[in-house]
Amino acid sequence: MNSSAGENKADAGCEFQENLEILRQIDFFAGLPIETLKVFAYLCARETYQAGDFLFTQDDDDGQAFYLISGDAILAHEVDGTEIKVRRFTPGAFLGSLALLGSMPRLFSLKAADTVVCLVLTREKFTKSIEQFPELMPRLLKSVVVGIRSWEKRHMLEMAARGVSLEEMAGISAL
Repeated sequence: MNSSAGENKADAGCEFQENLEILRQIDFFAGLPIETLKVFAYLCARETYQAGDFLFTQDDDDGQAFYLISGDAILAHEVDGTEIKVRRFTPGAFLGSLALLGSMPRLFSLKAADTVVCLVLTREKFTKSIEQFPELMPRLLKSVVVGIRSWEKRHMLEMAARGVSLEEMAGISAL
């Protein structure tokens, strides 16, 4: 065995541990047993995108979730050929959890603002893993519900602070 092969195994082990630590910090995976998180950590891939590359595009159903390890990404929505920038995401953002749960064409595009390194989990790998642990699905759905409610509450407070009327608006949690 040469030293580069040994280094590759050490790098893979280190990356696995880093992936595991990242997953432990993501609300979507909160409350899952460590054994399950280890499976997901093993199945995640690290992807690098250069400035201007799309992580995903509007209307695609790519079935992937992304955790930004480094770099910034811009979320945008296209209307009648005009791109509307919605938000900038920075390292630590986790995007696409709903895409793991089922078919979900993207409402937005996400483009790398600079070099972006992501941890990526696909729906296919996620689904195969969850099939091994079906008892975990209620925990995952609970984390999704909590996340949606938290987002909606924060969004409503932001809108009210800007003086935007909430009249005639139905929140996601009311549906």
